[in-house]
Amino acid sequence: MSFCRFVGGEVYKDHFKPGIYVCTKCDYQLFSSRSKYEHSSPWPAFTETVHEDSVSKHEERPGAYKVRCGKCGNGLGHEFVNDGPSKGQSRF
Repeated sequence: MSFCRFVGGEVYKDHFKPGIYVCTKCDYQLFSSRSKYEHSSPWPAFTETVHEDSVSKHEERPGAYKVRCGKCGNGLGHEFVNDGPSKGQSRF
């Protein structure tokens, strides 16, 4: 799924069934439902990736990283450092 697309509502924001979220372009595993949590953002929110190389990222500004699929480079959105549900956790 591409998290940056917002046409008519994000279908995975309120989706909490067990499973793995994958890249829409290459099916690479990105996030697990175990790391998903409710957030006020209009997009799904996760605390961690499935694999260390699930995503690549580069800093856009302090505390915010642009995130792409670690396999094909598909744009996924951002990682916000220290904005997760617990102290010290990031929000993807």
